[in-house]
Amino acid sequence: MPGSTAQEMPTPERRTEPRLRTLKAGKIAFNNHFSVYDCIVRNMTKHGACIEVPNSLGVPAVFDLILADGNKHVCNLRWRYDNRVGVEFAA
Repeated sequence: MPGSTAQEMPTPERRTEPRLRTLKAGKIAFNNHFSVYDCIVRNMTKHGACIEVPNSLGVPAVFDLILADGNKHVCNLRWRYDNRVGVEFAA
C-alpha cells in the first residue's frame, strides 16, 4: 500500500531461561592463553552469556572466558554483532 511501512515481526525467544543482567569484567583467552582480550559480560545464565568486546570479529569460535572473580568458562561462539557476542558454555 502506498505510504505504509512494513513492520518487522518480533523474533521469538529461544532461550530456555532468562538471562540476568550483569556488569562483570573479564578476559577472552585463546591460543593457549597467549592471546587475551578484555571484555565485559553484559548478561549471563548458567548456560551462556552476552559479552561486550571492542570488535567482535577478533573473537574465535572457541575460547576461555575468565571472569575477574576467578571463575572460568569454556565458550562456544553462537552469534556476533558489532561489539557483542553471544556464547554458550561448554558442558
